[in-house]
Amino acid sequence: MELILAIVIGALYAAGLYLMMRRNLVKLIIGLVLLSQAANLLIFTAAGLRSPNAPLIPPGEKYPVGDFADPLPQALILTAIVIGFGVIAFTLVLFHRAYQSTGTDDLDQMKATDT
Repeated sequence: MELILAIVIGALYAAGLYLMMRRNLVKLIIGLVLLSQAANLLIFTAAGLRSPNAPLIPPGEKYPVGDFADPLPQALILTAIVIGFGVIAFTLVLFHRAYQSTGTDDLDQMKATDT
């Protein structure tokens, strides 16, 4: 299972980087979304795929009994999702404002309006 996830993560990173190197701003935003999803999957896979048991402590015990899921990677991924959503929302607003002022979404044509 880890091998399949490693291949998917590599494909997402490759597709995201490829799209971010395009001249079109829409493709750049889609590439940014793919990179954030690849980072989330990387954190999930790096934590290891374990039993789905909740880390609950039974009464009278000091530690969880048996094999349990680590809640830290789940919290990190949830935080990364929220931060990624904020970055994507800011990027969309910035793209919309740049499109309004230049009338194009091509980065080369936007560079020509700097002078």
